[in-house]
Amino acid sequence: MSHGLSSVRSLLPTAVARYVANVAADPNVLVIVLAGGEGNRLQPLTADRAKPAVPFAGTYRMIDFALSNFANAGYRKIVVLTQYKSHSLDRHISQTWRFSAMLEDYVTPVPAQMRRGPFWFQGSADAIYQNLNLISDEKPDIVCVFGADHIYRMDPRQMVEEHMDNNAGVTVAAIPVPKHEARDFGVIESDADGKIIAFHEKVENPPTMPGDDTRCLASMGNYVFNTETLVDIVTPQENQYTDLGGDVIPALTQSGQARVYDFSKNEIPAQEEQERGYWRDVGTLDAFYHANMDLIAPVPVFNLYNDKWPVFTSRKALPPAKVSRGRGGEPPFVDDSLLCQGSILSGAHVERSIIGPTAFVDHDAHVTDSIIFPGVHIGPGARVHRCIIDKNVHVPQWMRLGLEPEQDLEHFTVSDEGIVVLPKDYDFSTR
Repeated sequence: MSHGLSSVRSLLPTAVARYVANVAADPNVLVIVLAGGEGNRLQPLTADRAKPAVPFAGTYRMIDFALSNFANAGYRKIVVLTQYKSHSLDRHISQTWRFSAMLEDYVTPVPAQMRRGPFWFQGSADAIYQNLNLISDEKPDIVCVFGADHIYRMDPRQMVEEHMDNNAGVTVAAIPVPKHEARDFGVIESDADGKIIAFHEKVENPPTMPGDDTRCLASMGNYVFNTETLVDIVTPQENQYTDLGGDVIPALTQSGQARVYDFSKNEIPAQEEQERGYWRDVGTLDAFYHANMDLIAPVPVFNLYNDKWPVFTSRKALPPAKVSRGRGGEPPFVDDSLLCQGSILSGAHVERSIIGPTAFVDHDAHVTDSIIFPGVHIGPGARVHRCIIDKNVHVPQWMRLGLEPEQDLEHFTVSDEGIVVLPKDYDFSTR
């Protein structure tokens, strides 16, 4: 027994030294999450809130996915740059995202402060330039600049490690997308070694991938920078760069400092094969709808239930979801749906839908292929099909939504694919 204890004691100094060495070797990483865009293509969901604050999958906000990736990876010095209609986003971050102050970890929203003059952010690069004080205060080795409104899982440590191994000025995360969608993204051309040789920001006829004329290599809008490189490129000198994708990445490509990171090789604990490489830009109503619908398949392509890499959000003190017969004994029916905390289905019929927290669906109401936000009340006998209904809407009894295209177009926003969208607090009595 004493021999065993001696062996353990002899190992302690080595283990402590190894731990100190590993900590010292880790780079100091600051995370900047860009959350200042207007999100016009998601109207009316963004009429009263910033795009990253839009509810997703009933329980979450869009920004929770990016923040959860960094929290799981251990990068917990995070600033969120906000600008348009940011109150609900600021409140969500302040009330939900609290790390240990003892360990000097933080997530903090930073509103536009006009530090460089009487004007708002002129673009993503200008947003960083106007907040260089955040970088000088933290003195990081590496700065991760990520978007706030994409749905995916990613371990950013793997991207940072590759960035440092290649001694790049900037590394750009990328993923193949169909050519017809690529005009909405920055498109990358790279050599076999991963060096970016050309960057095309949202061009009408983007170049396709070598050997595949159906897909393009698209930037995900996620960047890892060496701090010195980032500070130098966003600080006005001969040129004043305002946008990362439009100005900064092309300039660093031209100077030979840009490399591409293949997101499809990123590995997440307990991630199933069908989810590998999953990333959705939910910039339009149809993209938002389809990303939500991805979650309710019997074998979903994006799994919310991976407790090895969880998605964090606020957890209010709400009762469990309730499914019961209606007041007159009407039986409920639920299939392929997500029911959030505090929701009640009282003799209702729900298929392939997401029912948000505290939503109520009354007897004989049918909700199919729809996304119901928190606080919505759907009256008896109503029919709701392929709809997105924002918060606190009271759908009258026997109302038909998503089934009569001409009437829907007259009163509501209808997406290119025919999804009917009701804005927050819509009042049917004003029709």
